[in-house]
Amino acid sequence: MDILIARTETEIDHAFERLVGCSTVGCDTETSGLGARTARLFSVQFSDGEFNVLVPISEGVTLGKLAAILENQAITKVFHNAKFDLDFLGENGYTTINIFDTMVAEKVLTRGAGQSSSLAETLYRHFAVDLDKSQRAKFNRKWDGIWTDELVSYALSDVIYLPQLMATQCEWMERLGLTNEFATQMARITQLPAADSARYEDGDARRDRS
Repeated sequence: MDILIARTETEIDHAFERLVGCSTVGCDTETSGLGARTARLFSVQFSDGEFNVLVPISEGVTLGKLAAILENQAITKVFHNAKFDLDFLGENGYTTINIFDTMVAEKVLTRGAGQSSSLAETLYRHFAVDLDKSQRAKFNRKWDGIWTDELVSYALSDVIYLPQLMATQCEWMERLGLTNEFATQMARITQLPAADSARYEDGDARRDRS
C-alpha cells in the first residue's frame, strides 16, 4: 500500500499532483467525537485505491492544496456516511462538492433486507474484507494527536476501498434500476442542514462508518 503522511507543504503538493488527475477519490476523516461544533477534526484521508494520503490535522497541519481536491467538480469524492464528514470539513472551513455516499448506496441496494450498511459489513459483503476497528477507541479527547503507524494504518483501511466500492455499487444499482432512487436520496442528504444530519447516520457502532 502506497502511503503518504502529508505533513509538509512539499508533501501536500505532491499528494495534490498525484490525485488531481483522478476521476474518483475516496475521502474520510477521524474526529474526537460526533458533533462537528464541539468535537475536533483529527485527520483527513484521501485515496485513489492505490495512493493513500493522511493529513494529520491534529499535528497542526492544514489541507493546503488538497482542499482543491474537495472543491474540484471533475473529481467524485467518495465517503461512507458523507454527512458526518461534510459537517466536520465544513466546520473547519473546507467546501466539498460532487459527492458519492457509499452508505446511502448500500441502503438503497439492501432496503427491506434488514442488513447493516456500516462500512465493515458493507466491505465484507462485497469484497470479504474484514476491517479491524480496535484502534478506533484511541481517537478521543485525551489522545495526544500523534500518529503512530498503527493509527495511520487504521485510518487508511477505511478509505482505500471506497473508490472500488463505489464502482461495484454503481454497477449493481444500474442493473437493478436503482440509480434514480440513489440520486434522490443523495439530493436529500446533501441539502440538509447540519442539525438534521444525525437522522441519516448509521445506527451501527455509533456514528462510525465502520
